[in-house]
Amino acid sequence: MYAIVDIETTGGHASANGITEIAIVIHDGKEIKSTFNSLINPERPIPVYIQALTGINDEMVSSAPGFAELAPQIYDLLKDKVFVAHNVNFDYSFIHYHLLSAGFQLQSKKLCTVRLSRKIIPGLISYSLGKLCSQVGIKITDRHRAMGDAFATAKLFSMLIEKDIEGHIEKTLNIRSKEQSLPPHLPKEDMEKLPAVPGIYYFHDKKSKVVYVGKAKDIRKRVRSHFANNKPGKQKQDFLRDIHHITFQECGTELMSFILEAVEIKRLWPAHNRSLKRFEHAYGLYAYEDQNRYIRLAIDKKTKFSKPYYTFNSILEGHNLLRNLVYNFNLCSKLCFIQRNNDSCISLDGQLCRGACEQSEGPVEYNSRVQEALDHLRMRLPEFLLIDNGRHYEEKSCILMEQGQFYGMGYIPNDVSDYSVNELKVYLTKYPANDYIRNLIMNHALQFPEKLRLHS
Repeated sequence: MYAIVDIETTGGHASANGITEIAIVIHDGKEIKSTFNSLINPERPIPVYIQALTGINDEMVSSAPGFAELAPQIYDLLKDKVFVAHNVNFDYSFIHYHLLSAGFQLQSKKLCTVRLSRKIIPGLISYSLGKLCSQVGIKITDRHRAMGDAFATAKLFSMLIEKDIEGHIEKTLNIRSKEQSLPPHLPKEDMEKLPAVPGIYYFHDKKSKVVYVGKAKDIRKRVRSHFANNKPGKQKQDFLRDIHHITFQECGTELMSFILEAVEIKRLWPAHNRSLKRFEHAYGLYAYEDQNRYIRLAIDKKTKFSKPYYTFNSILEGHNLLRNLVYNFNLCSKLCFIQRNNDSCISLDGQLCRGACEQSEGPVEYNSRVQEALDHLRMRLPEFLLIDNGRHYEEKSCILMEQGQFYGMGYIPNDVSDYSVNELKVYLTKYPANDYIRNLIMNHALQFPEKLRLHS
């Protein structure tokens, strides 16, 4: 038995909106057996634009029962049926959420008449309920009212059953099928093309614009995880509604997928990505000449157009490095802003400082040691290759770090053993670098030193 459901609501996601009307049509696969319809008091104002769309206003629902009052009857109607709706995950998310709030746990198999229509009646201009019904000759009375739309969906469902010569309904209801959890506009074929390899994937909207980029060790498994639940919040519901297609890029390693994800999010700025868009290290090491011509070193917050000598996640990390420079190059704690009080210089007492803070050492001599310290930092900036698995056995992956910055990555023939940078760059794609990517590569190099190759 099937329960064909349509609801009207105060908004687009269940966790912050109420149901204003519900209709349930019980269908045995051949004909309609019974119906249920009721206005529902959503216990919140109905937005003006929804009143205009549905014709349901606050006065109409003021004396209607609340959902909790109807919940036992609704649960009894749905509990042993296949839940059918046009864009089923929307209706199901509302019903499931509000039943749960009333103390009822609904677990139903689902069928989406949008997805089924795309398979059984392919090639139509639109699969929205109104336009779809118009194209196949189904007349809708009371459009955007629960019972009017539920009756139209029931007629459509009867037509789909009749035309389903390839058994799409039975396949979708198969316990092993995950299709009913997919977004309504996403072709199952897009899922079937996904490989079980590292890489990145793109979710596209109806205009083919990328709205989300993700990384994965296993693309197929990771993408499926996005659709494993149907959370009732606005973020998840908007996300599912926007997905119309999936494309992907394979990578040789998981590290490369992390890097490529960061690059693509910065390049495409997808609407549903929130992390990595604005990631930058917070602090940097800066050098400037004061009015007495002494070069001063300081740790300060990193700004958009500044060019620090070194960057750090935390101010503590920066101060630790600066203290090492003071100790190793006989610099002044006061001129490096490690000591900020008016007491005598602690580096002077420890015979590290040679008197620059008191101008007993001239700027030329002091600045030469500061320059040595900065040159030392430049020298310790890492230069190496990370050689790892390719996408297939005939190649290896290659990531290049040059002067402490990520240069790019790509794939080299498996028989290459001479790691000359100029020759390898022919195989590499150059990408924009940032501190997040640099940290990813540096941490991986520390964890897997066997993959490191010093380049010549």
